[in-house]
Amino acid sequence: EPRTVVGIRHDLNCWPTERRCASSWHPQHPHQAPFLRGLSGKAVSALSAGLAALRRTVEADVIRLRRYEVPIKRVARRLCLDPALIAAIISQESRAGLLLDNGWDQGRQRYGLMQIDRRYYQPFGMWDSEEHINQCSSMLVAGINEVRARHPAWSWDQQLRGGICTYHARAGNLQIYDEDPCSRDNNYVNSVIRRAQYLKRNGF
Repeated sequence: EPRTVVGIRHDLNCWPTERRCASSWHPQHPHQAPFLRGLSGKAVSALSAGLAALRRTVEADVIRLRRYEVPIKRVARRLCLDPALIAAIISQESRAGLLLDNGWDQGRQRYGLMQIDRRYYQPFGMWDSEEHINQCSSMLVAGINEVRARHPAWSWDQQLRGGICTYHARAGNLQIYDEDPCSRDNNYVNSVIRRAQYLKRNGF
């Protein structure tokens, strides 16, 4: 069985004590980087520079994420999520708290490590609490299940990407699938996945 780089259990109703996660991404996964095909040397160079910058960002975030490693892993076991995926969303959304002012974003609409939007949800717990991580991770599971139910013919990778998209933007009815249905401008989903891959290799 290939080593899991980042994944989420296929059965979201699994027992919390189960430790075996299904593999969703593998270092040599054929769908991991299809967008590289046909790119010019300049485009590949720009992409490589972007990946290097993202790596530096997540390397810095790991230090702050260690403070939350225990609650992240407890929530992950409870919800059958890969802890690297939860940690990656925390890194993406708030830089593990670096971007927050007393738990809030600059517009004071989104709250906590995982940036729950108070216009649509009542935040639970303190901004960096296990309760907050559990609330937002439960929303992620709900988003994945929503996409799975709506698009049963999609591959697991597509369903997971769609679920991450739904978590981030509460996107509506996703009628088609492309590499990043959530945000073609800033590649939010791909950024989360790449962060999770790095975090998986570094103890999450």
